[in-house]
Amino acid sequence: MKNVVRVASVQFQHRPSDKSYNMERLEFFARQAAEQGAALVAMPEMCISGYWHVPGLDRAGLDQLSEELPDGPSARKVRQLAVDLGIGIGAGLLERSADGELFNSYFMALPNGDVHVHRKLHAFEHDEIRSGDTYTVFDTPWGIRIGILICYDNNLVENARATALMGADVLLAPHQTGGCNSPSPHAMGLIDVEIWRNRDKEPEAIEREILGPKGREWLMRWLPSRARDNGMFVVFSNGVGEDTGEVRTGNAMIIDPYGRILQETWAASDEMVIADLDLDLLPMSQGRRWLKIRRPELYGILVQPQSDTVSTRAARLSNAPIKPPQV
Repeated sequence: MKNVVRVASVQFQHRPSDKSYNMERLEFFARQAAEQGAALVAMPEMCISGYWHVPGLDRAGLDQLSEELPDGPSARKVRQLAVDLGIGIGAGLLERSADGELFNSYFMALPNGDVHVHRKLHAFEHDEIRSGDTYTVFDTPWGIRIGILICYDNNLVENARATALMGADVLLAPHQTGGCNSPSPHAMGLIDVEIWRNRDKEPEAIEREILGPKGREWLMRWLPSRARDNGMFVVFSNGVGEDTGEVRTGNAMIIDPYGRILQETWAASDEMVIADLDLDLLPMSQGRRWLKIRRPELYGILVQPQSDTVSTRAARLSNAPIKPPQV
């Protein structure tokens, strides 16, 4: 008998600051996942609070939108839902800490009532939002260890490797990406919002964008390698549709430790994908073998500070050219 854990990944179009609507969408998919036998379901980054309208809020607006974790009202509802359904539920929101600091955070509520919180390590959405400083890897009732990296966190290979070295079998990778305005000429690019709004009349146009270089093609350049290089499954969840002037491409997918896509969608709509993770693939995967032959004595340069380091926000939003690293 195979050692299998069934997981689900969701893409849905949130509404800015409309927590009631967003929670309804979350509950809808959580119940679907439970009915289909999933042990856990991953929702997108900041799907409860909304995402790209946040850069336009002032501090008062951010404070009003934010909540405490793990005991704020939304987290309590999700935790109770996880207990009631007997599944794990991952979701993101704008967190306000006990001392008033703001974070782009993602939490996983387990069916035993435990809640694990990850604060985005490379936050750039607002000057008032801080970056976290801790990796998040934890045990679960299903005999697997789960790690969480939020969106931009996954761009740095060191973060995925550190998560794997902490024993993660499965990486949850919640995003709000695709169709982003990027200063890099061969990365993503903006998608005309009219293409999204006309998706029912011209479905081929939005499908080209979702599958093209602003969506799936871009993801395929790097996302499967996070799984393959580190010998872990990756559960990629994402927003979809219009998000304050940008169009998210969805592309929810589940990837195995060899970088193979187990399930994916390119639907221009709210959608969920489900896959059975064959845990017997993990011990002999190439990535796990590579973790065992590392030579840390050679890697000192990886932890040496650069003399010209910039913030994530500056790197993400600036059009200035980047010079080669200097250590």
